Amino acid sequence: MISTQEYNQAVKEHTRSVFRFLYKSVRDEEAVNDLVQDCYLKLWQNRDKVNPAKIKPWLFSVAHHAMIDYLSARARQVRLAAEVQMSPVFQNTRFDTKAVVERALGELPPLQKSIILLRDLEGYSYQEIGEILELNEAQVKVYLFRARQKVKDFIKNLAHVI
Repeated sequence: MISTQEYNQAVKEHTRSVFRFLYKSVRDEEAVNDLVQDCYLKLWQNRDKVNPAKIKPWLFSVAHHAMIDYLSARARQVRLAAEVQMSPVFQNTRFDTKAVVERALGELPPLQKSIILLRDLEGYSYQEIGEILELNEAQVKVYLFRARQKVKDFIKNLAHVI
């Protein structure tokens, strides 16, 4: 069971990294703030079930599932804009590396994107990612390899467009 002190400590220690993880996928600060708040609400509601030593992986697991639900709901929404606007990445032939990587990550399925972000941005081990996303270590490695390959292919194809 998580005490009030452990909960408050978790909020102080992990809010920034949970926010950063969600923001990389959602790209809407207000929505991300709501998702982070929901993660901590769920932590509080499940404080008697969560192992205090596993708070961080538990939070990232909840954040991952919340992100998947949010992105699925957003994809079902009808777009009001009639015209399709070209991404800023493609409007200029002088590419910003960060924008290219962001665009490449945006092309990945949510699970692969989460694995890349957890491994390369947050520094989690394969085992920790497996615990967070409920996968075995081999699956994490395969999804990570495929995600990185897709990012490489995206960048290669982008180079051919120029």
